[in-house]
Amino acid sequence: MSSDSSQFFSRPLTVYCLAILCTLLWGSAYPAIKTGYAMLQIEAHDVASQMVFAGQRFLLAGILLLILARLLGRHRGHFSSHKMRQIVILGLTQTSFQYIFFYIGVAFATGVKASIINSTGTFFSVLLAHFIYQNDRLTHRKTLGCVIGFLGVFIVNFDQSLLDFQFSLAGEGSVMLAAFILSAASIYGKKVSQGIDAMLMTAWQLAIGGLALLLIGLAFGGHSGHFDLGGSALLLYLALLSSAAFAIWSVLLKYNSVGTITIFNFLIPVFGSLLSALFLGETILEWKNLMALGLVCSGIYLVTRSRRPNPAPAQVNP
Repeated sequence: MSSDSSQFFSRPLTVYCLAILCTLLWGSAYPAIKTGYAMLQIEAHDVASQMVFAGQRFLLAGILLLILARLLGRHRGHFSSHKMRQIVILGLTQTSFQYIFFYIGVAFATGVKASIINSTGTFFSVLLAHFIYQNDRLTHRKTLGCVIGFLGVFIVNFDQSLLDFQFSLAGEGSVMLAAFILSAASIYGKKVSQGIDAMLMTAWQLAIGGLALLLIGLAFGGHSGHFDLGGSALLLYLALLSSAAFAIWSVLLKYNSVGTITIFNFLIPVFGSLLSALFLGETILEWKNLMALGLVCSGIYLVTRSRRPNPAPAQVNP
């Protein structure tokens, strides 16, 4: 991109508006996925069909990004065989492997709980970075943020009487495992992104990961659901959601410091919970949900807040 683009995407108002838009789109994915299951008549136990649904979404998202890259004249990027292998690995982990567990978890957990639990990815990223990067060690503030955030996740899994810990491996466990896989894959993606166009890399990893999900689902007997106009529109929205949010987020991270952008992650569980309550009729006003949401957001703020953020390139936090 030109220097004018760099200045545009570094302006505070532009950064804030686009970052909030990304988190709003990602937050809307929770009720949209559960609505998609209902519209396409995909049962919670039908994991293979859930994989087909996810594969269709991400393959379409990757194709849309590739089309956009062509329209912008950025389709001529050349990848070496080594880089292409890395992108394939990234697609299989960051998209395929991660979303296998994410879609299973969303099927068995409420949208409110899934959006809160999935935010543990921020804390996993901090913990992994401590052992990988010498200049990104845990501090007392980050440690406190992780403890507070995980406390919020712990609280949301209790019933109102605090006597029954409601946590299933298929539901909440799968969502948390997906968050961990995404954190690890994002660190690998940061390495892969060096020296290549972020939009093209994102497009190819989404397309490759989506195709793998689709083939896995079909191989295990999954079906694409009963598509009508509403189901098709919802699938298109989910694909546009992924392609737009990933592309915008990667550009913001390219031209701004990590701390400046990742601090907006705390909005994802907020939007996810509010939209799940609005569109799915789920209860958010229970004291445990409000307390958990407050603790998770506080923890993410403590973890990502930086005194003097230094500009540094980073990979998208999908």
